Amino acid sequence: MTEKENFMKLMRGECPEWIPTYTFGKIPGDPHVPATAKIGPGLLFDFRKDPNGTDYWGVRYVSNEEGNFASIPKPNDFILDDITKWRDVIHAPSLEGIDWEAMAKRDIENSGINPEETAVIFHLHVGYFQNLMAFMGFTEGLCAMYEEPEEVKALFEYMSDFYVDVAERCIDYYHPDIFSVTDDTATKQNPFISVDMYRELLKPFYIKQANVAMKRGIPIEMHNCGRCEDFIEDWFDFGVSAWNPAQPSNNLKAIKEKYGNSLALCGCWDAYGELADPNCSEEVFKDSIIKTIDAYAPGGGFAWGNNVLGFDEAAKRKNRWISEVMDTYGRTFYR
Repeated sequence: MTEKENFMKLMRGECPEWIPTYTFGKIPGDPHVPATAKIGPGLLFDFRKDPNGTDYWGVRYVSNEEGNFASIPKPNDFILDDITKWRDVIHAPSLEGIDWEAMAKRDIENSGINPEETAVIFHLHVGYFQNLMAFMGFTEGLCAMYEEPEEVKALFEYMSDFYVDVAERCIDYYHPDIFSVTDDTATKQNPFISVDMYRELLKPFYIKQANVAMKRGIPIEMHNCGRCEDFIEDWFDFGVSAWNPAQPSNNLKAIKEKYGNSLALCGCWDAYGELADPNCSEEVFKDSIIKTIDAYAPGGGFAWGNNVLGFDEAAKRKNRWISEVMDTYGRTFYR
């Protein structure tokens, strides 16, 4: 059984043969075949090849070593200051003349994975909420959602038309095993917005996007960081069967008990506190991984979904310890 086949058992609500490991793709220096890889249209993601690139909406991005070279919208360099003027600022790029099949072939080849062994997760963008915050910043973006909800919905409708058009044109060339809906709508402690606002301003567009996959029978995962458990019940309305990173700030034991294998939890661990210390002992670090597996893996419905960010020796050492636990304890857990 391949890593992909084992992971897809999880997506179907079945108990896998071993603990699957969820990743965004091939990890440099890791000899393991990844179970999953996120691949999206180059049209939407090629700008990230430039650490200070500009995306297709006009948002400028920056990165630095302190942020592990992950690109983020350039601070205080917002492109929209009045939500009622979004039509003058936000313009979708033209889709004319694009060779969708060639783009898909290139994107899959550049991912470095074999789709026969690794499950392809098709994704489109960081999320409607995150896009709005990138356009306006959190202060103005959140005020816009509260004060001008109809304008926000009109903007999201325009954006979702574009994203769905892209998905419909290219998804069958990517042959995805999983379809990703993505948005980070919560802090570590609480959501940014109420459940009512979530349902009014965001959920309809998640549904619209997810329909591209649902009508093709493609299973759907949800990426949502932070303590976002308030929104879980709504995810089932657009076919979600897995959630990453399922961070420990949520009541994961109660969620596991309530939903069982109908919602696979991919993550459930964070390297914080003592685990973030560069001098954390191997025993303490590995024990935290084993305790996470013991808590959430029984009966299925769980995938390991974490590594330690960074390029220093401490990060490399800790990632090696993670691999060692998954190769031994994780590989034999269900036996």
